Amino acid sequence: MSGARDHGGGLDAAIARHGGARDGWLDLSTGINPVPYPVGALPFDAWTALPDRAAQDRLIAAARRFWRVPEGAAILAAPGASALIARLPRLAPTGAVRIPGPTYNEHEAAFLAAGWKVSTRSSKAQVAVHPNNPDGRMWQASEITAGFAVIDESFCDTRPDASLVALAGRPGTVVLKSFGKFWGLAGLRLGFAIAEPALIEALTESLGPWPVSGPALAIGARALEDQAWARTTRERLRTDAARLDTMLTARGARVAGGTDLFRLYEVDDAAAWQERLAQGGVWSRIFPWSATHLRLGLPAPDRWGQLKAAL
Repeated sequence: MSGARDHGGGLDAAIARHGGARDGWLDLSTGINPVPYPVGALPFDAWTALPDRAAQDRLIAAARRFWRVPEGAAILAAPGASALIARLPRLAPTGAVRIPGPTYNEHEAAFLAAGWKVSTRSSKAQVAVHPNNPDGRMWQASEITAGFAVIDESFCDTRPDASLVALAGRPGTVVLKSFGKFWGLAGLRLGFAIAEPALIEALTESLGPWPVSGPALAIGARALEDQAWARTTRERLRTDAARLDTMLTARGARVAGGTDLFRLYEVDDAAAWQERLAQGGVWSRIFPWSATHLRLGLPAPDRWGQLKAAL
């Protein structure tokens, strides 16, 4: 992989090319839960006061319980997992890093920017996106062997049973969590690093004071404490992912992988599929490394008809 940044989203470009109003488009180019956590009303001082220690402690305690963080590991809340990805490569002496691809390309971009080289054989450092984006590959604990290991679990909250968070207490191993995907609140910009205390302390210093806003602290704690919502959401996502597979395979696509938040399909011509879907106001994800792979997120409950019509 080249390290060029290629992402889902980009709906502005789709609108510029195909027209239509933003609220008429169905954006399936990301893997964000289309039924977000209901944030509810927030205390007024969450907006007006600097984030206090009590709010931070509540969020960290909720995160520790929700992800069953090992006792020897520490947790840091940050303004999005991407802020952590950009900083992590600077916490270890540069060398070679193993980043099996295709995968989420911000990891490679961050390591290259910090002076690292990407190698297929490096044992010094490794990145494991678990489950992988876009093919959903799951890693085993025995495969995490590097002295400096980044385990990106941004899409793992649909599969808590498969989490590798138990490894977070090992020296040099950090597990990343994204709040935007499973809880559907990407605009909140909240992510977490779970690792040995020394590594978390170094990350904390790099972020500076008050890295997470008051509203994000309050909403994040409230959501992580709501285990019932998480259980119900996992069931719905599992059902909707199967429904999407049924729709796409009926039209000639083949399931090539994915998670319960996004599905990867193999098609005859991915660009042609994207164009046809766009004519129906549906935005999808294709990749510069493949002419035949198409990725789709899940529609909101009231938008399945639009996808069916576009297909």
